[in-house]
Amino acid sequence: MKLAGWKRWAVVSAMVLAAAAGVWVLTRFTTLGRAETWERQASPGDLSAAHAFLANDCAACHTPVKGVTADKCAACHADSPVLGRQPTAFHATVGTCWECHTEHRGAAARPTVMDHAVLAGIGLAKPAGGGPGAVDDRTRERVRLWLSLGDAGPHPGITRREAVLDCRACHATKDRHRGLFGKDCAECHGTGKWTVPEFRHPSPASTECAQCHQAPPSHYMEHFGMISAKVAGQPHAQVRQCFLCHQTTAWNDIKGVGWYKHH
Repeated sequence: MKLAGWKRWAVVSAMVLAAAAGVWVLTRFTTLGRAETWERQASPGDLSAAHAFLANDCAACHTPVKGVTADKCAACHADSPVLGRQPTAFHATVGTCWECHTEHRGAAARPTVMDHAVLAGIGLAKPAGGGPGAVDDRTRERVRLWLSLGDAGPHPGITRREAVLDCRACHATKDRHRGLFGKDCAECHGTGKWTVPEFRHPSPASTECAQCHQAPPSHYMEHFGMISAKVAGQPHAQVRQCFLCHQTTAWNDIKGVGWYKHH
């Protein structure tokens, strides 16, 4: 059956338009790295302010089938200052990023959620000889056995999984005890905050302050005898005799003087 001229023209035009639309859709849905319609529709949420410039470039972070991989992060962050700082140098050997650095939570959200339990799991999964932070097979099995005994940690502020971490590896620069209490921070501290609610300071009548407290550098100079000791009314006080001048409320709360900050 033959079609009339105008009908034939209409059919051909419709086929051409359909083909053009197909090519347009195919191009839009297969081209990566540009502001594509499919990327905007598939995005689970806005990126953080720091990564906002990647909003239309999913391939910058995501690998097909695999998802977000560490090599994508390293492409931008390999030269980051965090690798040269003691508290954050561990990033160089962790080998994975997405567990703690989550995105698509909005521009105002910080893409960092520190999860000590996750970090412990990453460490236990690292093969022996895998660089700093790796553990040998025997130690790993002993730790796993200890973890299997229950969820209760050394105290309510920390779990067993979190307690296997070497706190000092990251927090040595924050040790106000200067090593006097040993290296097992988890005996007293939790992962939520440094303060220990259960801690009770010794009696104000105690004379053993120097067991835990270190005097400031100025106390080992002429400044101590010329000013500090005289202000407190203790001109013959020794540096280690903290109790003669200081009160337990605060270092700058001087006995008989009150709040006095002169450093």
